[in-house]
Amino acid sequence: MSTYSLFHTNKIIGGAGSIQQIADVVKSYNAENVVIITDPGVFAAGLINEPKAILENAGINVQVINDTPPEPPLEQVNQIYRHAQNTNAQMVIGIGGGSAMDTAKLVAMLLNNNVELQDVADGKAKFKNRGIPTVMVPTTSGTGSEATPNAIVLIPERELKVGIVDEKMLPNCVILDPAMTVGLPPHITANTGIDALCHAVECYISKKASPFSDTFALKAVELIGRSIRTAYRDGKNLQAREDMLLGSYFGGASIATSSTVAIHALSYPLGGKYHIPHGLSNAILLPDVMKFNLDACEAKFANLAKAMGLDIQSCTQRQAAEKLIAEFYALIRDLNIKCDLKSVGITEETLSELADAALTVKRLLDNNPKMMTKTDIIEIYRKII
Repeated sequence: MSTYSLFHTNKIIGGAGSIQQIADVVKSYNAENVVIITDPGVFAAGLINEPKAILENAGINVQVINDTPPEPPLEQVNQIYRHAQNTNAQMVIGIGGGSAMDTAKLVAMLLNNNVELQDVADGKAKFKNRGIPTVMVPTTSGTGSEATPNAIVLIPERELKVGIVDEKMLPNCVILDPAMTVGLPPHITANTGIDALCHAVECYISKKASPFSDTFALKAVELIGRSIRTAYRDGKNLQAREDMLLGSYFGGASIATSSTVAIHALSYPLGGKYHIPHGLSNAILLPDVMKFNLDACEAKFANLAKAMGLDIQSCTQRQAAEKLIAEFYALIRDLNIKCDLKSVGITEETLSELADAALTVKRLLDNNPKMMTKTDIIEIYRKII
């Protein structure tokens, strides 16, 4: 029998209005100076105003870095780190989606390690120390970055996104306040929600799956399956938003104890070379990659169908598994998830190059339940263009 382990966030605070506790969290670490790392969209939407005011009213000095770009390139993360060095921060607070939280985790690590980020990304060096304390406040329900030891950076010269994984990057505290997500536009609700679903489904079928990741993954699938359409149609539905936020967190917790697989491996080149948003690229790949994996995952797919609330009472295992695949296609249609890949330059002639890039993501492909050849990958890409 194989062994397995669980790495998890130290403290999680959830529920509508839970952002009110952020000053208490900061004070529990005796931090007097904090830096908030966010992105331009979250900043413009005013989502940091309330937590910033709560902190300042508690006598805490707050600096804000609000220029985290989507899918941040490595050098831009370094620029944000250099900015943070001048703030005397004793704690880093990430408020936003995956890009802001990933950047916040990396900055916190760099502030307490004498190492170059490029060397870490290239696998030539590792972080020796845990970073300064971190608090993560997600404003989307997708990446699950708040629950993972992972951070994704873009390496432009390689036209590829690279995952940096280190258990020391797990946040010290996470605040899951659904009120921070009610303003999320429908198309981002859809893309990030399917991203969270991908995390749970992939981790459940991964070769690295364990009883821990299975528990988190199935609960994530249940929560997202029952609420994603409602959250898409009615963004102010707080119960649906809470389900999505918890589902995203549990999907991230699955990653912390298992691994994503082929969807993410094929997704990284789409983002790295063609700058397709991560959630969108995962969403358009989900049905076809899972259809490819069906024969190797029939029993697990039947379990996932049950978790999603599908009516499989009179189905055979195979029929239940096929219902799950049909539901994935239906979700993509119902949420109007579309991406004109040809408009960004992806053509039949570029598929071989894309497949070669995907094959370099061995960390994930090796955990896929069914081996993928270059021909298999090209065929999946062909179906989505």
